[in-house]
Amino acid sequence: MTELARRGLLPAGLRDVLPPEADQEASVIQRLMAVCAAHGYRSVKPPLVEFEDSLLAGSGAAMGPSMFRVMDPVSQRMLALRADMTLQIARIAATRLKKLPRPLRLSYAGEVLRVKGDELRPERQFGQVGAELIGSDSPAADAEAVLLAAEALDAVSVRNLSVDLSSPRLAPAIIAAAGLDDEAAGRVRAALDRKEQSAVKRLAKGAGPALIELLKASGPADAVLKTLSRLNLPEEARAEAKRLTEVVALVRAAAPKFSLTVDPVEMRGFEYHTGLCFTLFARRVRGEIGRGGRYLAGEALAPGNGESSTGFTLYMDSIMRALPEAEAAKRLFLPFGTPPAAARTWRDSGWITVAGLEPGEATAEAKRLACTHVLVDGTARDIK
Repeated sequence: MTELARRGLLPAGLRDVLPPEADQEASVIQRLMAVCAAHGYRSVKPPLVEFEDSLLAGSGAAMGPSMFRVMDPVSQRMLALRADMTLQIARIAATRLKKLPRPLRLSYAGEVLRVKGDELRPERQFGQVGAELIGSDSPAADAEAVLLAAEALDAVSVRNLSVDLSSPRLAPAIIAAAGLDDEAAGRVRAALDRKEQSAVKRLAKGAGPALIELLKASGPADAVLKTLSRLNLPEEARAEAKRLTEVVALVRAAAPKFSLTVDPVEMRGFEYHTGLCFTLFARRVRGEIGRGGRYLAGEALAPGNGESSTGFTLYMDSIMRALPEAEAAKRLFLPFGTPPAAARTWRDSGWITVAGLEPGEATAEAKRLACTHVLVDGTARDIK
């Protein structure tokens, strides 16, 4: 391997994004953010690194193993590079923007870095685009988050989208009502994660029949809600089921043809969430394309004073896999000496212009620079 080739190597899970993919990704992010802005969400831009104790406070501790850490030579305190942006937005809302009226609608876009990837997402650095609705406990807020995420993805041509809803507090409420101790409850939750009906039946005691019914029910939303309606659930679990039913009705009213499924016992990946959650998938695309749900914003900074909030995060690496290859943009080669005013007129009409910097044969130079057209006597001529 040559020295030049060695210097071009990157660590596993990291890569250079080149044209035209980088151009396409920038355009997609802009359109996603524009949809959020049209619904009243205002952009914020948190820093790439923060003090370690800020990022890892409270529910942020779950992301600890995913975060890179460095020593700040200025403050002599440990810094952490963000592995997710949601908790940063919650911090901003609870501090910098705490005096603004609620509900507060914020959106964001940026890169995150993780110590390692996984089987579904081997990338260690990828972009996130998201929105948070802070300070409302209304079912309408949950529905808004689901519908906004879907609308944003539709705006960038992500097709065949499906949304899987879950209620991470539903199964724990049933388990708690059965009087199981913490150790036994943990074993039941682990069995639910593995979808092992026999283990649930053996470990859950009085909660077993209801939990097994929920395990079997996972699938299309309407069928799951029908199962929930006939189960004799404890009070807290009944409230969770009612909330799920209300949100499904609101989403159905706004988007009757929307593909909605429900996994009533799904809890993995939603450890810090406090209510209805959802995961977004696109057919034939590896991994989830985004996820969201209800949580307490600012709880880590002021325990007991968190604001009921909901939101979503979209993953740009998955979104880019869902999109067709970018079409070549119209690139017009302007021969050396083309007046700046003429060049500006072409750009104003939607063309990308590439200016010739030396006299020469224009068509050959246009082909060399990967232009699609060349300016000849004031006309854009297609390069065959």
